[in-house]
Amino acid sequence: MIVVGGRPTTEWDPIELRRRIGYVIQEVGLMPHLTVAENVGLVPELLGWPRNERDSVASELLARVGLPGNEVLQRFSHELSGGQRQRVGIARALAADPPLLLCDEPFGALDPLLRRQLQDEFRSLSRELGKTLLFVTHDVREAMALGNRIALLEAGSLRFVGTPDELRASDVPIVREFLHSTNGTLT
Repeated sequence: MIVVGGRPTTEWDPIELRRRIGYVIQEVGLMPHLTVAENVGLVPELLGWPRNERDSVASELLARVGLPGNEVLQRFSHELSGGQRQRVGIARALAADPPLLLCDEPFGALDPLLRRQLQDEFRSLSRELGKTLLFVTHDVREAMALGNRIALLEAGSLRFVGTPDELRASDVPIVREFLHSTNGTLT
């Protein structure tokens, strides 16, 4: 059973549950026909926030993720670099102040230097905001760098949950096989 906010997900209205989760995905998923301001304010708009509040939150969050809002608010996604688009995606995920963020390979399409920079920024931001993050990655180094608990799934089944140190020390066969298959690249 999966529990969100103290309630099983089966007890939630699906739309209400969805709006309580911020999503940061690989390839960002920005709406190409919307400006940066409109992309960041999308969920707040669905929640009925007035335009001035949406714009204010967009400016504040863009600054928080390292983008000067006054320079990018009226731009479209095709006018931004990959790193800028990813930052807009993070701001959009945070716009309605959700208690939970689901991050699905959010840095997978970025070059290694930008990826590392955004990982560092994301780690600081998540600590600062005190959000629960569910971070999906196939990159063990990324999981070790960003996670305080790691879950290993195999064929849809949960096979291990623990800290990075517990993962390294585990004698669970699937964990050992997984660690061996990464050729000792855990950091």
